[in-house]
Amino acid sequence: MATAYHNLSDYDFNSVPRAEEMKFGIVVSEWNSKVTRALLDGALSTLKKHGAKTENIFVKTVPGSFELVFGANQMIEYSDLDAVIILGCVIKGDTPHFDYVCMGVTQGVAQLNVNGDVPVIYGLITTNTMEQAEDRSGGKLGNKGDECAITAIKMIDFAWSLSK
Repeated sequence: MATAYHNLSDYDFNSVPRAEEMKFGIVVSEWNSKVTRALLDGALSTLKKHGAKTENIFVKTVPGSFELVFGANQMIEYSDLDAVIILGCVIKGDTPHFDYVCMGVTQGVAQLNVNGDVPVIYGLITTNTMEQAEDRSGGKLGNKGDECAITAIKMIDFAWSLSK
């Protein structure tokens, strides 16, 4: 469903498992930092609202969105995490750079999910304008960071339910 028809921050609080014992990694792109910082704030707030402990949330930055995949892979490799959230923002410009970055991140995250045991949550905003990005990072369409935090909690719960 298109974001235009769904608020990214709208969910049933009671449908989300408690996150007290869960460990999260968050990799945030420095590029378009006004947007990515708002995404991070949303994710952190939502994780904590559902019981995640501050000491179980690890945040690292990378220069741009293309580097999010490497950052996620490194967090999985060198940290004891239950899920990793990637947060970035790519705004379409006049060149095909947008397409290459978006495709690379999308394929990289998909590969990490298929080949790994730690869910990697896709929090890359891909828009035509800065206004659209702001609408999705705490504006009138909610905050993709909130949505990613809920997804991370639910995916950890899903994985744990299969391992018991």
